[in-house]
Amino acid sequence: MDLGLFRMMLETDSTTGKEMEFALKLIEWLKTPGNRVETREVGDGTLNLLFSWGTPKIFFCTHLDTVPPYISPSFTTLPDGDVRIDGRGSCDAKGQIFSMFSTCKALEDEGFTDFGLLLLAGEETGSFGAQAWDRDCPGGDIVIVGEPTGNLQASAAKGTASYEITIHGKSCHSGYPEGGVSAVERFIDFIRELREERFPEDPVLGATTWNVGSLVSANPQNILSPRLDFRLYFRTTFASKKAVEAFMAKGREGFDVVCHGGDEPTEYTVWPGIGSAPVSFGSDAPRLHKFKRRSLLGPGSILDAHTPGEHILLSDITAAIENYKSIAKQILKRT
Repeated sequence: MDLGLFRMMLETDSTTGKEMEFALKLIEWLKTPGNRVETREVGDGTLNLLFSWGTPKIFFCTHLDTVPPYISPSFTTLPDGDVRIDGRGSCDAKGQIFSMFSTCKALEDEGFTDFGLLLLAGEETGSFGAQAWDRDCPGGDIVIVGEPTGNLQASAAKGTASYEITIHGKSCHSGYPEGGVSAVERFIDFIRELREERFPEDPVLGATTWNVGSLVSANPQNILSPRLDFRLYFRTTFASKKAVEAFMAKGREGFDVVCHGGDEPTEYTVWPGIGSAPVSFGSDAPRLHKFKRRSLLGPGSILDAHTPGEHILLSDITAAIENYKSIAKQILKRT
């Protein structure tokens, strides 16, 4: 296992929008005697990469971009001999790139062929690379998407639904609030309504959750707010998707609501010999419609991803490589 390669990956800043430099480096770093590389333009100044060994029957797939801010890596040997690897992307998703490439190299060394490594841009901001691949390129039989699942296969994943909302009010002097309508008060009433809504509980994926972001109301403190803007992001389930859509379709005075779409709740292929559990986070997997069977599996914890303390253990990477090899060997034959 080439930890020097992993260090070089982590030392390259590939926060969203900076994937191109990383992709160009990987074209050189991941070249082996047995593979070839194809590049595909996404259309936003980024690239998707496909490294192929023969004609792939199984694709290992993960993403090139990481969330900001960039955090430089460190490698620490623990008392038990394990190695803790810190830094942005260590578990989401350069840990997956490294684990998957190490798997591919091991399969090559053992004489296997007909597999590929697909690396996609823009996952963290809307799966733009996955959408471009699905639009322009053929699919295949099997894709294993790498995300930090704790080395458990995702049996199913929640969907998403994104809304952009503007609430209108009427400004007036805050000493005489009866002369206007506060957009902030309307927002508070809406959030109260949303908190009291009981979306159906799903037997597999559990409760529906939501989060508010990009909340802005720029009124001075002594003037009632005439406008408030925010984004609302749901994690939906098989049971709640239509209920969320119905809730958001209600007519509310002073509200402009724009739906920006999202992903469907999705069931995934689960392979024998590896544990499984449902997950609540999104990935590129729901956008890869042209693959007959999709799985979601990788090292690291989603609870560490996107945090200042993002890290992964070398033992988790080693376990991931064994998992990936186990799945591949059920499908592939030696040349």
